Amino acid sequence: MCNEKEMMNMPAYKDNKTGTWFVKFYCRDWTGENKQIKKRGFATKREALDYERNYKIRQENNLDMTFGEFWKLYTEDVKPRVKLNTWLTKENIVEKKKLPYFKNLKMNEITPADVRKWQNEMLALTDTEGKPYSQTYRKTMQNTLSTIFNHACRFYNLKSNPARQAGNMGKEEYKEMLFWTTEEYKKFSEAVIDKPVSFYAFEMLYWTGMRMGELLALTMEDFDFEKNTVRINKSYQRLQGQDYITSPKTAKSNRTIKLPKFLAEEMQEYFAMLYDQTLTDRIFQVTKSFLHHEMERGSKAAGVKKIRIHDLRHSHISHLIDLGFSAVAIADRVGHESIDITYRYSHLFPSKQVEMADTLDAVNASFDDCEEVDDDIDMEADKPERDKAEPMIALDAVMGAEDPGAENTGDTAKADEEDKTVKAVEIPADDEKAVDAAENADAGKVKVVSIEQYRAG
Repeated sequence: MCNEKEMMNMPAYKDNKTGTWFVKFYCRDWTGENKQIKKRGFATKREALDYERNYKIRQENNLDMTFGEFWKLYTEDVKPRVKLNTWLTKENIVEKKKLPYFKNLKMNEITPADVRKWQNEMLALTDTEGKPYSQTYRKTMQNTLSTIFNHACRFYNLKSNPARQAGNMGKEEYKEMLFWTTEEYKKFSEAVIDKPVSFYAFEMLYWTGMRMGELLALTMEDFDFEKNTVRINKSYQRLQGQDYITSPKTAKSNRTIKLPKFLAEEMQEYFAMLYDQTLTDRIFQVTKSFLHHEMERGSKAAGVKKIRIHDLRHSHISHLIDLGFSAVAIADRVGHESIDITYRYSHLFPSKQVEMADTLDAVNASFDDCEEVDDDIDMEADKPERDKAEPMIALDAVMGAEDPGAENTGDTAKADEEDKTVKAVEIPADDEKAVDAAENADAGKVKVVSIEQYRAG
């Protein structure tokens, strides 16, 4: 860290009572005011001096510090701004997969080649079962490292992100989505009805599509039985042996869900079973592991396929898709983005694809039937009088259109002349707007004439 000359110019003091070292120095804070910094408890003089040096480097936004020191700075900057569970995940990955490799390398000296070497080491690692890490986990490790360097670039003037330059590692993999039909869920619910807390919890999960953390955070005051609604504005987490109530997963997750009448009635029945319950107490005071255990117990007893608790959310969404509700409507109900609903869930119902194909066949067949009609038949004979006004034809002469499949011989003008075509679109003569639009469209290419003119050539 420090060379001997630098250390000689920096003060450090020994506490004779404790036998440890401390530093005391001045540094300008963000307001520009000199502030005294004092730090005790260092085992050696070198550790005390290293602390002072690194502190001043951080204050100066100087990236002449190690990755390990910058990680401390990153922690101070970012930890207060993210949810605890998000931070704990990031912290675990960094401390186990990043610090052992990058800790003592200076931030401004880490190169894309260094990152590539680290990637190769990660690619060679295996889990407890001897299997390579999943593509998703590899991508998470890469993204976490890149995020740290992005922070250094954005706020501490690092010139470039070596993790981004090194390229990606891994890719996102979507886990298989399993789901229960209503018949399967009914069998399951009957198998767990012996435990009311389980039965009513799973009823809420299946018929509303809410997340497990949202379910476990629910209180009585979240329900409005006059409107038959439940409000989602928080989530429950148990981290490091402590209970935490946080905001929902995303801003979109804040929502009010309309309950089917039967479910509202069931929840009123459940509330009647709760004693000494305040309006702000959690109504499902169980753990996630309890619900996982009940899921296994009920599945086995009912003889239905085993799925995950989160698959109940998939089941609800896919059921709504099958009923014909739009992605936007479903997204509003479950606190999701409509684009995610479109791309992640619609494939669960291949029968819809069959319906689409059959419908397209029918559309195509209707056009084939029209083409087979005898030309001598008067198609106008049976039309109402109001539809018999002399129609107009918009002629679209495609001038100079190149044949994309033709070779570029240089004599394009001649080819264009030969490839001129005429498209005819029937427009009712009494539709003034349509006629005006056709006459004004793409001057020189569109001409409006009567049917008689068109037939006469």
